[in-house]
Amino acid sequence: MSVIKIPTSFNIDVEFESPEFHRRFFALVIDMVIEVLYILVALKILNSISDGMNYFNEDDGHNMWAIELLLLLPLTLYHLILEITTNGQSIGKKVLHLKVVDENGGRPGISQFLIRWLLRISDMWIVIILILVVLAPSFEDAQTALIIIFGFGFLLTDTILVAVSKKGQRIGDMLAHTIVIRTSNKSTIEETVFQEVTDDYVPQFPMVMQLTDRDLNVIKTILDTSTKKRDYEMAMTASEKIKSHLKIQTTLTAYEFLETLLKDYNYLSTK
Repeated sequence: MSVIKIPTSFNIDVEFESPEFHRRFFALVIDMVIEVLYILVALKILNSISDGMNYFNEDDGHNMWAIELLLLLPLTLYHLILEITTNGQSIGKKVLHLKVVDENGGRPGISQFLIRWLLRISDMWIVIILILVVLAPSFEDAQTALIIIFGFGFLLTDTILVAVSKKGQRIGDMLAHTIVIRTSNKSTIEETVFQEVTDDYVPQFPMVMQLTDRDLNVIKTILDTSTKKRDYEMAMTASEKIKSHLKIQTTLTAYEFLETLLKDYNYLSTK
C-alpha cells in the first residue's frame, strides 16, 4: 500500500495511507447508488404532487417550481453537508474507511469543504446524466447526447488526475488543498484538535495561543502518528521546536507536553 508523505510546519514528514483506486471507486459507487435512490423517490413525490396541480394557474406553477428546487437541494448538497458534519466522510467513504483531510493532515475548514464541493465536476455530471437517463431515456436528442459526452469527459479527467497525481488529488482537492486518506480502526486519525477539558482545568502554557489553527492540527497529527508508530523521536523533535518557538521550559515528556498544549488550547480558545 502506498503512502502520502506530508511535510509539516515543524519540518517533520507525516505519513498517511493512500487509498487504492478501487476503494475510492467503490465509495463513489455507494454514494451514487444513494443519490439514484433519492432521485427515484423524489420523482415519485414530484409526480404525486403534480397530479393535483393546475399548470394553467400561475401560483401553482410557481409552487411546483419551488417544490422541485427543494427536492433538488438534498441531492446537490449531499457531499457538502455530510463531509462537514461527519468530518470529511460521505456514506460511501465511511463504509470504505476513507476520509478527507487537510494537506497538513488536520480537519479541513468549511471553506475547503465548500471549494471541494463546488468543484465536484465528475460527480455532478454523473448525477446530471442519471437524471437525463431517467427523464429522457431516448438518446436521439442531440443536446442530451452532448451533455453525456461532456459528463464522461469530466469524469475521465478526474479519474486520470486521481490515478497519476502523487497525492491522488482531483481538481477540487488540488484547489481546496485537501487529500483523501484511508483510515482503519487501528489507525484512526482523531476527528479534530478539540478535546473535553473540565471547567476547573488550569492551563500550563497560555502562550500556545500564539500558534495558528494549522499548527494545532499539525501537533495533533504528529501526536497521533508518533503514538501509533511508537516513534518517540518524531514527538521529541516537534516538542523541541515548539518549546524553542514559544520559549517554554518544562520537564514534561514529549507526549505529555504535546497533549498538554492541546488541552491548554481547548480551554483557552473557549474562554
